[in-house]
Amino acid sequence: MENFSVAISYKGSLGWVEYDETTRKVKVTLGDDEGQVLAEKFLTTPHKIQIPHKTLLDFTEENIDPNESAENLKLVLTRLWEATGVHVDWSRPVDYVKAHPHY
Repeated sequence: MENFSVAISYKGSLGWVEYDETTRKVKVTLGDDEGQVLAEKFLTTPHKIQIPHKTLLDFTEENIDPNESAENLKLVLTRLWEATGVHVDWSRPVDYVKAHPHY
């Protein structure tokens, strides 16, 4: 199994979030200590999230634990920016960020 990872940024610092499928652990690597702590706390805490279903009005509130699966982590990552100010750079190549973790 390959780990899921995605690039992130915070106040001019680049980094990434990685999820290990085997250990079910989320690891945040970021050049800004404040952003790293905010992201780690948010991404290791279960959240109640409104999950859409068949229509625009059909939602159910579900407890989502980001450590349970890569899919759960991806869902929680969609709320990261609003809650912490840490931006998920979905389109930035994460391998490039890992090799060059700066602007």
